Amino acid sequence: MRGDLQFITQWIQQGERVLDLGCGDGELLAHLQREKKVTGYGMEIDTQKILGCVSKGVEVIHQNLNESLDYIDDKSFDTVIMTQSLQQTQKPDQLLNEILRIGKRAIITFPNFGHWTTRFYLGFRGRMPVTSALPFRWYDTPNIRLITFKDFEVQCQQQGIQILQRTVVDNDHVESWAVRLMPNILGEIALYHLEKQD
Repeated sequence: MRGDLQFITQWIQQGERVLDLGCGDGELLAHLQREKKVTGYGMEIDTQKILGCVSKGVEVIHQNLNESLDYIDDKSFDTVIMTQSLQQTQKPDQLLNEILRIGKRAIITFPNFGHWTTRFYLGFRGRMPVTSALPFRWYDTPNIRLITFKDFEVQCQQQGIQILQRTVVDNDHVESWAVRLMPNILGEIALYHLEKQD
C-alpha cells in the first residue's frame, strides 16, 4: 500500500467529490472510494495505467495535464488531488490556479529538490542528483520543474493560496522529529492541503 494514503485520507471528508490528476493506476481513488465513500474520477495520460484504473473500478479520463482544464466548471469538486506530478507539468503555477478554481480545496505532493542528498550531489559531485525521491537521470527524468518546499510556499503566498496543513516526510512516508525540525533539508516529500483565499 502507498505510504501517502494515510495522510491524504485524513484530509478527505466522507462522501466528497474528488478529482485525482495524474491518478496513475487508480490506487488512491480506489482506496478513497472504499474508506471515505468518495465519488469522482481520475485523469491520466498513460494508457497502461488507465487500464489499471478500470480494473479497480475507478472512472478515468485520458488527459494530458499540460492541456487546459477550462471545460470543468468552477468548484465542481470538493478536493482536487495531485500526487507527485506537479513538478512534471509545463506551467505548474497556472495549473495550481486551475486546480483551486475547479476544486474547493486541493492536496498536492511533490519531492523536495532542497533535500540534503540533492545538495550533496550538486555541491560535491557536480552532477544532477539521483536519489530515492528523484530516481531519474538528467536525460530521462519526467521532472521538469524541480522545486523546494520554500519555493512552493512562496508561490502559494504570491497566488493567494492558503496552506491549511503541511506534512513533510522521508521517502518511506515517515514523519520523524528530525524532518519536522529541518523540513527543507531533511524532508524528501511534502504533502500540502490547500485552499484559495477570497
